[in-house]
Amino acid sequence: MKTIILKENLKKGLDITEKITTKNLTLPILNNVLISTDNNLLNLITTDLEIAIKYWALSKIEKPGKIAIPAKLLSDFINFLPEEKINLEVKNNILHLDCKNQKAQIKGQDPEEFPIIPKIETKDYLEIKTTPFYEGISQVINFTTPNQTRVELSGIYFDFQKERLKITATDSFRLAEKTLYFENKINSDLISEKGYSFILPLKASRELLNIFSEKEGERAKKIDSKKIRIYFSSNQVLFEVLFPEISKPQIQLISRLIEGEYPDYQEIIPKKYETQLILNRNEFLNKIKTASLFSGKTNEIRLKAVPSKKEIEIFSQSSELGENKSSLSSKITGKEIKVSFNWRFLIEGLANIRSSEVIFEMNGEEGPSVLKPVGDATYLYVIMPIKAT
Repeated sequence: MKTIILKENLKKGLDITEKITTKNLTLPILNNVLISTDNNLLNLITTDLEIAIKYWALSKIEKPGKIAIPAKLLSDFINFLPEEKINLEVKNNILHLDCKNQKAQIKGQDPEEFPIIPKIETKDYLEIKTTPFYEGISQVINFTTPNQTRVELSGIYFDFQKERLKITATDSFRLAEKTLYFENKINSDLISEKGYSFILPLKASRELLNIFSEKEGERAKKIDSKKIRIYFSSNQVLFEVLFPEISKPQIQLISRLIEGEYPDYQEIIPKKYETQLILNRNEFLNKIKTASLFSGKTNEIRLKAVPSKKEIEIFSQSSELGENKSSLSSKITGKEIKVSFNWRFLIEGLANIRSSEVIFEMNGEEGPSVLKPVGDATYLYVIMPIKAT
């Protein structure tokens, strides 16, 4: 293999692909990035056997070929090179790098030992804009954690219908749901009248965020203008973004899916409330943060909605630290109510709401409460109260 590539193009590819490689003693080939040529493109591939990431970069291919190279070593070395062209050449399973006044030789492994990446045969796909898709995942991803007893809760749930996509995550203590509406109704055999759904593992979800996380400069503009294609199969999913200039893949992420049935969480979301408050988001957030200083090991703070005063009282105490009490004006509908919450759960829910005001609907000490933005019906956050003892 012999090729010439800009450092910028190679670095972008390594930044995206290298993160899923980890030190693997039983299968050391997984520590590598597979570098190969594909017409006038250089292809980088990494995998941990659960996820695979492919990245194509524009380059000048003088001789085709491939090699497996330690991903972290290559990435660290490329970071120190000047913003110039890099000459890559493979000789006797050694990658020779030449960039201006720097040269290196990195020992590679037999590329034939690299795992075969499974293919999704279908050519049918769904398409959605990358920016709302990225934002939707980012608004729910923090509310799921690895769960050995209930594996289905260890990922993010994607529920496709003809006109919309719901992205949901829960750890059984709280739940977040984001709804994305398609510009045009989907006419695809993939989506039946009952829809189509899958559970994406948490790690794969985080890698999707990593791929689309750059929000500055020209790259941000390119990302905002792109669409992501989603291909399904029975046990895996492929996310693909094309080059802006040519109709070829630039990035692909292939992931296994979590088997199992996601819980019917719609039954958990309250259809009515005992008390509804409309609060200034930032003021409410600051009051909770202040109260958290006095909550002690339990993380408990108590909220009291007082309709007669049109305010909410926030109280926390600890036998070791002392106590704190504050109030905040609010529009209140319903009855006076006292409910205790884990302050961390409240803060994390409010952090994912973008609006200046929030709606907070409470259902006493036994029922779930709901936080949602004012003026945005596409996002909601369900939180369970701390039961009184």
